[in-house]
Amino acid sequence: MSRAITADNLFLAYAGQQALNGVSLQVEQGEFFAIIGPNGSGKTTLLRSLAGTAAPDRGTIRILGRELADYSRRELARNMALVPQLPDQDFTFTVREVVLMGRSPHLGLLGLESGRDHDIARGSMEATRIEHLADRRMHQLSGGEKQRVMIARALTQDPAIMLLDEPTSSLDLAHQIRIMDLLERLKTELGITVVMVAHDLNLAALYGDRLLLLRDGRGEHTGPPSEVLTFDNLERAFGCVLLVDESPVEDLPRVNIIPGRHLDRDLMRRTKSRSSQEDEP
Repeated sequence: MSRAITADNLFLAYAGQQALNGVSLQVEQGEFFAIIGPNGSGKTTLLRSLAGTAAPDRGTIRILGRELADYSRRELARNMALVPQLPDQDFTFTVREVVLMGRSPHLGLLGLESGRDHDIARGSMEATRIEHLADRRMHQLSGGEKQRVMIARALTQDPAIMLLDEPTSSLDLAHQIRIMDLLERLKTELGITVVMVAHDLNLAALYGDRLLLLRDGRGEHTGPPSEVLTFDNLERAFGCVLLVDESPVEDLPRVNIIPGRHLDRDLMRRTKSRSSQEDEP
């Protein structure tokens, strides 16, 4: 399996604040890679750096084996699509018009869409199950519907890599699962590499092949969910006690919030210690 993204020793500062502090990562083609961490840890900055919209002060980024700096904006858009957090303002365009915008990097000098472009847009709407919304205007849609439209537009770019910034934020549970199942289908059925910033640790564990845990602009841990989502790692990163046990759905870690009224750090540490001893052969 070849590399989709390689980033080495990225540093980036905003107004004297170090947003990225030596972050490195490797993402394989066809992988579902989730970036997690507390607020202000550098997750969105890292994603924007990988997308080429924020230039690191130091470090290198390679996309599909080629230096990011060697791509023109048009070339990069043919290989990688960015789905940002949903904007506050509503578009007046129809769903079909928004999805068709994804063909822009592939159009000729006149910017006219061909029949093939329309077919690709229609296929993207079918893949994301929004074809019935084609003539609706964006301001008439729910948050989950809007998110699927933005993913469909990214898919219409025909990318090898899709970057998403917290695609399930502000969505109810049903819409969260639909979005995550959609991303998993894009990975498994179309072979698209998915790199997602996630704030929900349990969704990251259920869907991510590997996770990157950021803290203070540094990459603290990278690996499968079972290696990254541990009691010690999460307490150090988030500054609070989170109980980690096994998900009843799969052999994966599940992260539980402990209300303050039930919190006893000494008890939690003893519980963790006993659990570790019981696991020993």
